[in-house]
This record gives sequence, C-alpha cells and structure tokens, in this order.
Amino acid sequence: MARIVGIDLPREKRIDIALSYIYGIGRPLAKKILETDLNGQIKPETRVKDLTEEQVGMLTAVISKTYKVEGELRREVMSNIKRYVETGSYKGFRHRRNLPVRGQRTKTNARTGRGRRKTVGAAAKAAPAPAVKA
Repeated sequence: MARIVGIDLPREKRIDIALSYIYGIGRPLAKKILETDLNGQIKPETRVKDLTEEQVGMLTAVISKTYKVEGELRREVMSNIKRYVETGSYKGFRHRRNLPVRGQRTKTNARTGRGRRKTVGAAAKAAPAPAVKA
C-alpha cells in the first residue's frame, strides 16, 4: 500500500485518480504532478499497487516540497476563516452563523446551514364566542 504525505492511497485505483484522495490535490493537479513535475516518469494509468518504492518516494518528495497539502493546508484554511470571524467581516459573520459565504441564495436553499423548515404563517382564527342571552 502506497502511503504519501500520511494518506494511504487505494491500491486498485489508477495513480492519477488515487492522488486526488489527498486533501489539496484534485484531478487536474494530480495530472500536472505526473506530467510536468515528474517529467512523465510515472504513467497516469499505472495502478497504485504497481508502484515501486522509488516511485512512491519521488511522488512524496515532489508533493511535500512543492505543494501545501493535508494538515498544513487545513491549518491555513482554518486560520483564514478564524481571521474573518475575528475581524468581523461579512464573510466572518456568515461563517459564524453557518450560512453560505459566497453569495448563494438562502430564501429557498441552504437547508443544511439553516436547519429544518419552520412554517411561519397565520394561525387559525379562534371561533367567535356565542352570544349569551339574559
């Protein structure tokens, strides 16, 4: 099993797909790493189980030197969000209230952030009291 920057990659997947299991590496970046950063030394269609120790070492070296991934990237993202909240910016306000930050509509969507639907409307009118004859 190949372990790169602390992540066990799935053995049966192609390496270009398996690299996207690492936080901070998507499909396009995985393709770029294999083509340009490694000069095509590892073919994208190679399965993870077929990688040699040398190839795993090369991948680890390139990824850890060149890119922010996993823990380092997560810390940076969390510190950015914390900074927004502390400065009182609009984005921080939205993060604090667990609402969409990037301008999405919330009138009809954003159920995850807003919670279950609460019906708001007019309550049923009470029946008028019967007139008492004296």
